[in-house]
Amino acid sequence: MCRNITPLRGLEPPATAEEVASAARQYVRKVAAVSTAGQMATPAIEKAIERVAAATADLLAELPPRRNPPAVVPPLRRRERS
Repeated sequence: MCRNITPLRGLEPPATAEEVASAARQYVRKVAAVSTAGQMATPAIEKAIERVAAATADLLAELPPRRNPPAVVPPLRRRERS
């Protein structure tokens, strides 16, 4: 559905809260068909982002480790490499 969300499971070091929140923001933005920063600043959108981030963090904590790391580096880690 959302090609821009990169896999977070299996990262070393594990995904940070910021990476989880970023993925949640991208997901909510896509599902809600929101395209501007002003639209993202509504209470309903912020609440949805918090809920999706919490569910994502819970999911990542409960899944078994991956055998291989994800092939794609999350955007927040790409900046560190530059």
